[in-house]
Amino acid sequence: MNAIRKIRKLAGLSQQDLARLAGTSQPTIAAYETGRKSPTLQTVERIALAAGFEPSLSLVPAMTREDKRSLAFHQVIAKLLKDNPEPVIQKAKLNLGKLCMLHPDTKSLFDEWNLWLLLPADELGRKILDPDVHAREMRQVSPFSGVLNSEMRNRVIRNFRKQFAL
Repeated sequence: MNAIRKIRKLAGLSQQDLARLAGTSQPTIAAYETGRKSPTLQTVERIALAAGFEPSLSLVPAMTREDKRSLAFHQVIAKLLKDNPEPVIQKAKLNLGKLCMLHPDTKSLFDEWNLWLLLPADELGRKILDPDVHAREMRQVSPFSGVLNSEMRNRVIRNFRKQFAL
């Protein structure tokens, strides 16, 4: 997620409201969010402060091919969560119970998944798509196995291969 959209979503603001607070226009905020325009670090800082946040720069390792593939699968899962959360969450809870028994050495991550699965679907969707290092680790032990049917999985794989010319 890009910085301006993340600021706006965290603040619970519309593009218009964020623009007003930051002293810019809604089309400018939209351009930043869609990537048509790139804000400077100073601009990101100004917008963050206007929304009530203290900006902080962090550097994380580049995503590996495995990280990117896992994220591609979870993007589809996030869409399913948005459209019909109950069966997706129920399947994940069922899987998580099995995973806990099979892999007791991963208990701390599974405990965190238990907490994540109690979140509202939109918040869970944001967590599973977070690009930070911890979320990448969580996606590697995802309880969403079996949520995507074979056609969905194959589509993700085909699109991933096209995108990364594999």
